[in-house]
Amino acid sequence: MSPTPQDSTAVSVGFIYPDHAAEDDYPYAEKLLGGTARLPVEHVYGIDLHAIPELLDLGSPDRLAEGAARLAAHDPAAVVWACTSGSFVYGWEGAHDQVERLSRAAGGLPTSSTSFAFVRAAEALGVRTVAVAASYPDDVAELFVDFLRRGGVDVVGMSSADIVTAAEVGRLSPDDVVKLIADRDRPDADALLVPDTAMRTLALIELLERRLGKPVLTANQVTVWEGLRLVGVTPTVPGLGTLFRRKGT
Repeated sequence: MSPTPQDSTAVSVGFIYPDHAAEDDYPYAEKLLGGTARLPVEHVYGIDLHAIPELLDLGSPDRLAEGAARLAAHDPAAVVWACTSGSFVYGWEGAHDQVERLSRAAGGLPTSSTSFAFVRAAEALGVRTVAVAASYPDDVAELFVDFLRRGGVDVVGMSSADIVTAAEVGRLSPDDVVKLIADRDRPDADALLVPDTAMRTLALIELLERRLGKPVLTANQVTVWEGLRLVGVTPTVPGLGTLFRRKGT
């Protein structure tokens, strides 16, 4: 994808992304934003497993400080840890500590993570109940459910695809992604949450919402939204689902 011409005054929101899988969702979102913001991505690296010890290491303060240092060259106004499992694995209090440490490493900038982005996006949409379509093994996915409930989100169902690595998720075809998500919907859920930034979803959200008749919140979508929210940029963006059609959320 060729880079989108940017206004030099456009706000920069930086994202720390783990390893390599679906980071091309960010330039895709930047293009749809049409010059409203720059969305630079820098990477941190760990062992590519959806397993608790490896996820705790991936989201450790030292790794995130490395990512913040790399993002400094982009002069971001806010920084987001673009990883769901590498944030909720720390639990509710631990994830707060994680973003506070990241803020200090980023020179006091506003910071957040994908896990908090899901909670805030659900609140912004006013959804009462959600279902979770997870790519992770069950033990990891259950930690996400626990995190959502601590954030006041009523989870009425969770199903997992038991995919062991982020790289495997990143290799899923668009048809496979749609099937994985749509097959895990629940009729009693007001919205469907898809928690893996390794999954390419941005180009599929509108299709999924039409098919399911409800908001679909995906990891890279809510991560971009959260970063923009941190800097007070809340544009209406066609193509990124219900969340981005609600100006001012």
